Amino acid sequence: MYSVKEMFYTLQGEGAHVGRPAIFCRFSGCNLWSGREQDRSSAICNFCDTQFLGTDGEGGGKFATAEALAETLLGYWPENSGVHPFIVCTGGEPLLQLDRELINALHARGFEIAIETNGTKHIPEGIDWVCVSPKGTAEVVVIQCDELKLVYPQPEAMPERFTNIKATHYYLSPMASPQWQPGDSLYQDNVTKETIEYCRQHPKWKLNLQTHKITSIP
Repeated sequence: MYSVKEMFYTLQGEGAHVGRPAIFCRFSGCNLWSGREQDRSSAICNFCDTQFLGTDGEGGGKFATAEALAETLLGYWPENSGVHPFIVCTGGEPLLQLDRELINALHARGFEIAIETNGTKHIPEGIDWVCVSPKGTAEVVVIQCDELKLVYPQPEAMPERFTNIKATHYYLSPMASPQWQPGDSLYQDNVTKETIEYCRQHPKWKLNLQTHKITSIP
């Protein structure tokens, strides 16, 4: 059984695939925060800006089999596009649910599979693109990935802590307001300036902005 908060077709808003059409599958649940506001202050990740509790989002629900979920996801891709479907598995923490059975079902339908994970769970074989975003004091077990994306600044998860992780791309994302709503200012000016300055001083790192929020990509 797979529990999905929401699924939708959009453009990837950040990272190395920014601007690329993608199906997003947001799995319910996380191992670093319950998703309930009353638990936020005591959570390992207390700045999350994503709703992942339950299955009541757009396209959300419970799927009894990997085949059923994969077939539903395929329905979001434009027909006769001539392009293999691209899916971003996210959460919450998608590796609480994403397994080899679902990976195989997606690959059987031609999907290229990307994942956005906090790095606390080992990556199963078959994932085509791995983005790791460590949070707080959580132990990170993934030491090789395509993207290492840090929300900045995190006193307990600064870039210097993750020199053991080998990535193709290194990104810093200015910390946004967890309660952000369309029309609000997304970033605090001082946080953005600090992030930019860190990238200037440490050119291995690149600035990452949430363009889907800045441009209101649906």
